[in-house]
Amino acid sequence: MSNWKELFDTEGIVEESVKEQIEEPAKYYVFLLNDDYTPMDFVVDVLCNFFNKSEEQATDIMLTIHYKGKALCGTYTAEIAETKVEQVVQYAFENQHPLKCVMTKA
Repeated sequence: MSNWKELFDTEGIVEESVKEQIEEPAKYYVFLLNDDYTPMDFVVDVLCNFFNKSEEQATDIMLTIHYKGKALCGTYTAEIAETKVEQVVQYAFENQHPLKCVMTKA
């Protein structure tokens, strides 16, 4: 006669099927775009406050935006990237700056 534990032990089977179903969520890049009107210190402020960059990192990214037209601010899941873009655009609007923030699939 079989051991009753063997008949009802599905833990290993369930774990394997769950592991097979879990996928890494899609990642998105968030960029800030250059414009001729937004002050550089405002861009640094945005990078520090919304993307958790240090003052030095933010300054480097801001200069990249200034000279190359755009710069990567971070890579996030879709929901977080959307939230970051919305927050930055709203903050720029509230401060009367035309700063653009966009996301693209990684």
